[in-house]
Amino acid sequence: MWHEIILAPEAVEDLRNLKANIRATVRAGIEKHLRHQPSKTSKSRIKMLQGISRPQFRLRIDEVRVFYDVREGAVEILAIIPKSQAQEWLRKYGESP
Repeated sequence: MWHEIILAPEAVEDLRNLKANIRATVRAGIEKHLRHQPSKTSKSRIKMLQGISRPQFRLRIDEVRVFYDVREGAVEILAIIPKSQAQEWLRKYGESP
């Protein structure tokens, strides 16, 4: 099933702040992994997050983490951040169930 990919305004800003080569890799990874099976978890690439209700998932693309939610027919990307900032971002913006 094909999913529309929606970037939150914060995610658009995050993407703009990445270096051009990293931005291209992230865009390709989003297209490859989130367009058709965004909730198919794997051992390392896509992880369903535990203990929080939002964001639902994390996609790992090299040293970048993409946090997103899946709804019917759409993937909403909430943040695109370096691995080093991921835990801090989750503490600040992650929503408890």
